[in-house]
Amino acid sequence: MILIADGGSTKTTWCLINETGEKSIFNTEGYNPYFSGKDYIIDSLQGTLPKDLDLTKITEVHYYGAGCSTDINKKIVADAMQFVFKSATVVSIGHDLLASCRALLGKDAGFAAILGTGTNTCLYDGDDITLNIDSLGYFLGDEGSGCFIGKRILSDYMKDYMPPAVREKFFKTYGLTNDDIYDHIYYKPLPNRFCASFSKFLFDIQAEHKDYVHGIVHYAFTAFFENLVIHYPNYKSHKLNCIGSVGFSFKDVLCEVANQYEMEVGKIIRSPIDDLVSFHLNHK
Repeated sequence: MILIADGGSTKTTWCLINETGEKSIFNTEGYNPYFSGKDYIIDSLQGTLPKDLDLTKITEVHYYGAGCSTDINKKIVADAMQFVFKSATVVSIGHDLLASCRALLGKDAGFAAILGTGTNTCLYDGDDITLNIDSLGYFLGDEGSGCFIGKRILSDYMKDYMPPAVREKFFKTYGLTNDDIYDHIYYKPLPNRFCASFSKFLFDIQAEHKDYVHGIVHYAFTAFFENLVIHYPNYKSHKLNCIGSVGFSFKDVLCEVANQYEMEVGKIIRSPIDDLVSFHLNHK
């Protein structure tokens, strides 16, 4: 049996393909090796994988994950996967950006982006990534991401810049004080995931507070274009293909900003797993 995984910083979506070609989908938490070590990944998988999954029958594991861009980080994840899936004779670890390219473009060349918990972008030649401008992660960059949006929301809340009705709803939803937020960001693990979680708040209130939501999301996607997209050679000659919950949830605003930068929009999807599985089956 074959396991194919799309691993973000928040959630990993797995697809199991059995001997007859039947597929089943399940989720675990996300594993970014910049924040999660080998032992953490092992413990988490052992505690969250489906109880009826026969690990002895897994022969291949193809894992694409956030943060899996360096040899050191790939080895952290590979060692964890090999420990959990001991019978696997093939364990391949790739960057989640490559998974996005394969899901969005298949074997065609083009531009691909991730707008989820974090941000990433690249040019792809139909086989591999040819140019990647570093998004610099949640601390210095990741413009357009859930974390970027979440930081703006938290900043507005802590500085009392939110419209009163929005601020009241935020406090009723989360019950956070400024001290609570400082504690999460500076002293608790996975601050990027904490910040990104608040992008859902905007999605939930957009019908009632359209102007506030549009302003923040438009600002985030404009920063995404200004700091990343427009710096790719001849970017207007490519279509904007995008994967991720943030890009998908706010695709109307994303299309609006892309139009302002004269970039045609291609494929925008929430998750790559279905198209990624098809890629592997078609190009095995």
